[in-house]
Amino acid sequence: MFPNAKGSEELSILATIDPASQSVGTATTGWISVANFNTLLASVETGLLSTSATLDAKLQQALDNTGTSAKDITGKAIVQIVKATGDNKQALINVKPEELDTVNGFGYIRLSLTVGVAACITSAQLIGVNPRYATADAFNQAAVAQII
Repeated sequence: MFPNAKGSEELSILATIDPASQSVGTATTGWISVANFNTLLASVETGLLSTSATLDAKLQQALDNTGTSAKDITGKAIVQIVKATGDNKQALINVKPEELDTVNGFGYIRLSLTVGVAACITSAQLIGVNPRYATADAFNQAAVAQII
């Protein structure tokens, strides 16, 4: 949108599920307000999936940053990634604030990863894109150690 802007001024790392061998179960990011960005992007990455492993990812919405009345966001889940075709792959989920149930006060999202059958190496980020009021680097999570 702004040709002279740095990428770090347009994109913010809001929450992550850090790279790890995730055992069977669900890992989630914290709840993030959608108020500061025009759009958000979830990025899901796989490494090596164990035999028969599966990976599901979806975005959920809530009324506040504690997850009150949490529910899935319609149409914001990936097709399951499986061992046969899923090693070293990426999946992206786009969402705009207006796709949430704003009529009923939903304004927070989180990313949920669920590993089934066997462990797999995964990581994920929830990224704010095109900030509304300030440069995106103002909203980075505390774990962002450097911006060059």
